[in-house]
Amino acid sequence: MMKEKDEDAFSRNKRKEEAKLLKRKRIEEGGGVRPRQSEKNDAPKVETVAKKKKKLQTSNNTRHRFGHVMEKVPCRNKPRYSTLSIAIPGSVCANCQTKELKTHLVGQIARAASIYHVDEIIVFDDKLAKEQPRNGGFYSSKHKTRNRDQSRRHADNGGIDEQPKEREHSQRKPSDPHLFMARILQYCECPQYLRRDFFPMHSDLQFSGLLNPLDAPHHVRAEDRSPYREGIVLDKKSEKGNSMVNCGVRNRPIEIDRVLTPGIRCTVKIDVKAYGSALPLKGAVVSPSTPRETNGSYWGYSVRMAESLSHVFENCPFSEKGYDLKIGTSERGDCSVDDKNFQFKQDFRHALIVFGGVAGIEECVDADEQCKISGSQSNKLFDLWVNICPYQGSRTVRTEEAILMSLARFSPHFVAAACETNNTNDDSDDGSDGGKEKKKEQIKFSDNELSEESDCGSDA
Repeated sequence: MMKEKDEDAFSRNKRKEEAKLLKRKRIEEGGGVRPRQSEKNDAPKVETVAKKKKKLQTSNNTRHRFGHVMEKVPCRNKPRYSTLSIAIPGSVCANCQTKELKTHLVGQIARAASIYHVDEIIVFDDKLAKEQPRNGGFYSSKHKTRNRDQSRRHADNGGIDEQPKEREHSQRKPSDPHLFMARILQYCECPQYLRRDFFPMHSDLQFSGLLNPLDAPHHVRAEDRSPYREGIVLDKKSEKGNSMVNCGVRNRPIEIDRVLTPGIRCTVKIDVKAYGSALPLKGAVVSPSTPRETNGSYWGYSVRMAESLSHVFENCPFSEKGYDLKIGTSERGDCSVDDKNFQFKQDFRHALIVFGGVAGIEECVDADEQCKISGSQSNKLFDLWVNICPYQGSRTVRTEEAILMSLARFSPHFVAAACETNNTNDDSDDGSDGGKEKKKEQIKFSDNELSEESDCGSDA
C-alpha cells in the first residue's frame, strides 16, 4: 500500500511539472514574459527623489506613445505691437435651447480666441435676441406637476398660497444673453487660482464645469517658473509698506513695488531665479500688454460690451484713433481669402473683425437706429467685406464656426503684417534712453472702481 501511494504522488508531481513546462512554452510563443513574484521577506526599499522622478517620466512615456503633451505654449520670441479684436452679437446665445448648450457655445468661442491670439472680444446687442418666456423657454414635466399641486393646495386652502417663494422663483426673468456671454468669456479667461475671488456664485456659471480649459500662457501652474504672473492684491502689506499679491505660488505671496487697492487684478513681473531661493518673492507691476510687447507671448483677452453695432467702433481701448483695419464677414462679401490679390493693410496696428448673428450683419445694421445706412450698404462700414467660405456645403454657417474659420484663414496675414510692423518700429527707434522713458510713461495704473459694463462678475 505504501509503495502504491508513493507511485501516485510521484506521477502526480511529474504531471504538474509537465503542465508547468507547457504553460511556459505557450507564454514564450505568445511573446510574453512570465511575471516573477517578489519574496515576502524582502525588506521595503526606500526610493530617492531622483528614482521617483525617473518613474514618473517612464510612466508619462508609456501613456503618450507618439509624443508628450506640451508643457509650455510655443512663443514667437518676437515683440508684437499689433492687436486683434473680434465683435460678436450676444443673440447667438439666445438661439440655444438649454443653458448647457449656451455655456458650451461660449466656451468654443473662448477657445478659438485664445488659439489665434485675440486681444479683445466685444459683445454687442444686435437688437435681434428672441424674447424668452418667463420659465426660461425650457419644458419640464416636473415643473408642470409641481404647478398642478400648488393650484390644488391653493384651492383647498380657500385661495391662500402656502409657498409664494417657489412661485416667484418659477416666474423669475431669464438672464440677458449678452451678459451671459460676457460673464462666461471673462470666467474662461481668468486663471483658475483667481476665479473664486473674482466670480461669486451665479446662475450663469451653473454649468461652468463643462467648459474646456484655455490652458493659455497666463494660466500658470503652481510649479511653473514664469517671468510674468496674474494675481490679486491682498489686504496685507510687507514690512516696507508695499502691497502683497497672490499670484498662484503656494504659500508664497509676492511683494510688489507699489501700493495698490486690495481686490484688484494685476500683472506682476518676477525674476525667474527667485523661484529657487528661500527668500520672499518680489516683483514689479507691469502692464498686461508687456508680455506681448516683450516676446510676443499671448496674455489673454479683455471683454467689452457695446449697446449696438455702431458702438463697437467706438471706445477702442488700444488707441484714441480707433481701429485702423475693420473687417466684416458675410456670405455676400465682395472678396474672398482665396483671391490672388487679397491682402491686408500692411501698416495697420489695431484690427477688428465683426461677425453677424443668425441673420447676418445686414440685419444688425437695419436694427441699429444710429446707423444712417441700410443693411444692403453694410460694406461701407468696413475696409474689407469678406466672404470666408465662398462655396459652402451648407445653407448656413453658424457664428462659432465662422469665428474659427475666419481666424484660421486670416492668421497668416496677421502674422506677416505683425512682422512688418515690428520692422518699422525697430527702424523708428533711436536706441536712446529717451525712447524707453517715453514708453514707460505710457503705462498708467488706475485704482478707480470698475465700470458697470466691465463688472460682469456681479449680479445682473
